[in-house]
Amino acid sequence: MRLSELSERSGVSLATIKYYLREGLLPPGRRITATQAEYDESHLRRLRLVRAMIHVGRVPVATVREVLRHVDDDSLGLTMRLGAATWALPQPPEPDADDPAVARAREEVDRLLEELGWETAREIGDLSPVYRSLMASLATLYRLGFSLSAAELAPYARRMEQLAVLDMDRLDAMGTGTEQVEAAVAAAVLYDPMLLSLRRLAQEVESARRYGIV
Repeated sequence: MRLSELSERSGVSLATIKYYLREGLLPPGRRITATQAEYDESHLRRLRLVRAMIHVGRVPVATVREVLRHVDDDSLGLTMRLGAATWALPQPPEPDADDPAVARAREEVDRLLEELGWETAREIGDLSPVYRSLMASLATLYRLGFSLSAAELAPYARRMEQLAVLDMDRLDAMGTGTEQVEAAVAAAVLYDPMLLSLRRLAQEVESARRYGIV
């Protein structure tokens, strides 16, 4: 397809597409003349991903470029490629290593991972911003006077494990490694808020079932 058709199908203006091309967020099309290039479905898919990150996730352009660098790095195995791309997305502030609440949270998170048998997560540990984010969130609860143990977290983690299987099943049904990593990044930006809304909606339904709606 020509640039005009890419714009029409995506709903993104020509000026914005040209900006993404200049910034390296969208790969160049296949050159067919000195002044024209041809684009395909991969460009349309990438364009939608870039729009999702910038306009929904509010991800800075420089960060989008870094995420896409990992998306396209086929020298990595799929697990590392997925991790590198999603870890490059904006993350919460780093936990303060000198905070006693952080130390307590680290112990509880490690106890949880051991109980679950999540050896990979334990091995990666501090390399993962997801691990650090979980630790920081738990530390915040402790500082506010809330107590939450590994045993209390474990049933939630088991449900997340089931959800992760569904996520991976969806990725397995896709074509190339690049498509799989693109889908994982899109899910982190778009699906996580949707899943949170589903959880809260389920809570409303369960509350009405238990206690009535009056």
